[in-house]
Amino acid sequence: MKIKVFSKLIAVLLISFISCKGKEKQATAKEGLDKRKPNIIYILTDQWRGSALGYAGNPDVKTPNLDALAKTSVNFTNAVSVLPVCTPHRAALLTGKFPTTTGMFVNDLYLPDEEVTMAEIYKSEGYNTAYWGKWHLDGHGRSGFIPKERRQGFDYWKALECSHNYNKMPYYDNDDTELKYWDKYSPFAIVEDANQYLANQEKDGKPFLAVLSIATPHFPHHSAPQKYKDMYPPAALTLNPNVAKKFEKRSREELQGYYAHATATDEAIGLLLKQIEALQLLENTIIVFSADHGEMMGAHGVRPWAKQMAWDESIKVPFLIRYPGIDSQKGAVVNAPINTPDILPSLLGLSNITIPEGIQGDDLSDLIKNPNPNADRTALVMNVAPFAGNYNQLPYRAIRTKQYTYTRTTEGPSMFFDNVKDPYQMNNLLGKPEFEKIQQDLDIKLKEKLAEIDDEFESRDYYLKKYNYVFDDKKPAIPYWEFDNGKGLVQSPKPVQ
Repeated sequence: MKIKVFSKLIAVLLISFISCKGKEKQATAKEGLDKRKPNIIYILTDQWRGSALGYAGNPDVKTPNLDALAKTSVNFTNAVSVLPVCTPHRAALLTGKFPTTTGMFVNDLYLPDEEVTMAEIYKSEGYNTAYWGKWHLDGHGRSGFIPKERRQGFDYWKALECSHNYNKMPYYDNDDTELKYWDKYSPFAIVEDANQYLANQEKDGKPFLAVLSIATPHFPHHSAPQKYKDMYPPAALTLNPNVAKKFEKRSREELQGYYAHATATDEAIGLLLKQIEALQLLENTIIVFSADHGEMMGAHGVRPWAKQMAWDESIKVPFLIRYPGIDSQKGAVVNAPINTPDILPSLLGLSNITIPEGIQGDDLSDLIKNPNPNADRTALVMNVAPFAGNYNQLPYRAIRTKQYTYTRTTEGPSMFFDNVKDPYQMNNLLGKPEFEKIQQDLDIKLKEKLAEIDDEFESRDYYLKKYNYVFDDKKPAIPYWEFDNGKGLVQSPKPVQ
């Protein structure tokens, strides 16, 4: 009898010992998972306005893969582009600084070597770095080879300065100086190559930063694959009430291709997300989906294709972020704006990496991990030197909160909207007595934001002279096309050796 009791006691102790060991191993494994540096996969699209997605409430566009991602991510409903056009947004994204600080405030400039960038920071922390697609930060023309020393810390490289030929997209393959072409519609080709990269990285074991710069749904819209265009008969498409009568027909025609590009790109992104899951990378990867700016599409009497403006069609972009450990936060909404310079410090905060001095954006990692739909903050948006099709417009500075937009040009206050009550921004409240106190408060907030970054808010000519930028006489922009005939001049905030 005593032997049986003793045997049972030994068995219980053995089971307890094994169980404790198992729990200890699980705890150690979890601790190891928590200490691993997260991978970053940043999906940067071009000209995809924040309203042109199914999960954002658009009644027409089909984006099932991004709708599914939104359900497992934190959704910033009022994400804005600090200066809604390509080069300035990309420079602010990679540096965490404002365009007036870096001098990167028009297209086709060269981002100086002296700037510390996203890839350089992550690389210094032991990350592999990779970039695909449109770059638009080199300033040496739009089709030339970009050598490794000008790639701002990105090692794996299948990219080009700028092209929107989606069906025959050119690119350079790492250090090969021969121009190549993707063999299919570029979003699918880029994702296919990125998926192979991810498979290789999964074997490598090092953390990685992978930026997929997919140039759609930027114009030309007619070049979208026909099968996706067939999904959107122009006559059946919904126009917002702020679209000018004179642009209704053209806007429907452009929306057909715009939504077709969006749906095709959504399908490509779905293949990327599927690969991330298949490689079991989800639990240790930060995934971001966003865009560099929106597009007016005929709203407020502004032609389709246009951006640079302070209206929501131009400045609002999608911003979904999924991160390791996300749980009850899945599908959460944040209505407080996130601005372009905030993205880098927020990613560094989520990665437990020290934020370098000089970065001006705010670390919103706490808000991302503890999303609060009632939180609010002020985001500064600007157009320092309107160029090209926007040349005749005045420079502006604007702020966007979760409820209001307030804008001043160099001639004074110009726009004031309650975006909650007036989502299409059709009722300018500027100068109305009943809103005088709110307008005054917003004006103070705008001036405070400018003071924080030492923004002088001067005329276009002031900034062009400050940085010695020269626009073309006939087409008021940096003449990138001159590189095609050997006459191009690199223009940059700092002299290029």
